Amino acid sequence: MLKLVEPEQSGKVALDVYSADARLSAIVRGLTQQAALATRQFQGTVWMINSTATGGGVAEMMPTMLKLLNELGIAARWAVIDSDRPEFFRLTKRLHNLLHGQIEAGIDLSSEDAQLLAEVGRDNAEQLAHHIKPGDTIIVHDPQPVAMAGILKKLVPVHTVWRCHIGVDERNAATRAAWRFLQPFLSEYDRTVFSAPEYIPSYLADHAMLIYPAIDPNSHKNRELTVHKMVGILCNSGCQTPYEPLLTEPFNELVRRIQPNGDIVPPGEIGLLFRPIILQVSRWDRLKGFKPLLDAFVKLKKIETPRRKSALSPRNQQRLELCRLIFAGPDPRGVSDDPEGKEVFNEIMQSYLSLDELLKTDIAILLLPMTSRRENALIVNALQYCASLVVQNSLREGFGLTVTEAMWKGHAVLGTRAVGIRQQIRDGIDGCLTHDPTDSDEIAGHLAGMLCSPGQRFAMGRSARFRVYESFLIFSQLGRYLDLFTVLKSAG
Repeated sequence: MLKLVEPEQSGKVALDVYSADARLSAIVRGLTQQAALATRQFQGTVWMINSTATGGGVAEMMPTMLKLLNELGIAARWAVIDSDRPEFFRLTKRLHNLLHGQIEAGIDLSSEDAQLLAEVGRDNAEQLAHHIKPGDTIIVHDPQPVAMAGILKKLVPVHTVWRCHIGVDERNAATRAAWRFLQPFLSEYDRTVFSAPEYIPSYLADHAMLIYPAIDPNSHKNRELTVHKMVGILCNSGCQTPYEPLLTEPFNELVRRIQPNGDIVPPGEIGLLFRPIILQVSRWDRLKGFKPLLDAFVKLKKIETPRRKSALSPRNQQRLELCRLIFAGPDPRGVSDDPEGKEVFNEIMQSYLSLDELLKTDIAILLLPMTSRRENALIVNALQYCASLVVQNSLREGFGLTVTEAMWKGHAVLGTRAVGIRQQIRDGIDGCLTHDPTDSDEIAGHLAGMLCSPGQRFAMGRSARFRVYESFLIFSQLGRYLDLFTVLKSAG
């Protein structure tokens, strides 16, 4: 059953709040002027359509994007598709993996698969048709709802846009199979939007444009935190033992941690406020490179040989001895459109449980509750603030908002050469890029080098923050959407 999503109204977005921030006033003023021109031409409602209201970058961006569009004078709403057919989500996960070039996903896509995608698209399109009006603009995000455009246009005269957040910069049998499969559905769209030029298939090149994903600097996940606020979030979520009385109550649902014996309970004290922390926040997905990063951390901790110690200062020896690795991802029970997530999480858990007991104490695998978007965002924000080094070891990455978030907080990020990440991080300037995200030796070398170079990390983090300001804040993204609306209007 298609669901209309009403973004939370607490903490209402107001453009004058951004304008009052000296760092943001100029960029907001330019966006407001652009919107004043665009609204003279644009009519109708913009509908954002995706497959989940929680979890993942699209759902993260949506509430603030909708609020700002409405405040700029563009009516905007959000709907989430659904299906009671589990084989549909297995198919769309396969498509996701194929678009990332994974041959092992199995490249044979059948006419039955196309029919399944079309049937679910038709069910949701017919439900949406009761809410839309002629002249509205429908922006469909990623493969799950891709079949909706052709059906909607037969029911109501609307503009349709497909927004693709994923892809790779190389073509193989898997990507070719996926793009061939999607071509009949994509031919129904008036325009397509991608996050990188490398992702665009040749048959869409003449009506595609680029829009980078972006973050809201005042969102719960990205706003600046005072020390008291950060510690309060950690304690209220179960990530830190409270040594003093707190002003605020515990969250409705606490973070859980895998214990060395396999139990999953609130984490308690894990050293976030005291130790050097290496952090990766991601969905439980094989493409996020969790296992090579775990192996690299094990090698990092075993670097403590007499020869290595003699090459390190006492302070850096202590950094490597005290550092801890934190994996943080959504509780698999709270993400409806990713049936593979629980399977991948279980694989990571088994890898962790096979480690030496001493190593287990230096690794925390955290399941973040998804029942409250606000509390989840605050937890991620506090964890990122605690980090000494943020890592995104993705084998493939459409863009990687967790990279953007960490850069905005002034962190040097250790990323990979996945397309979405290398568009953000300039190697050696805003962070470092691993050539091979499956090479645990290379990753371990980067971890050691960055942890033991705090001055260099600070300089790269400062550069990273400015890069986000210039290119990856939500105001730049909205400006590109306004350009898109103008193009659609002029095309009729």
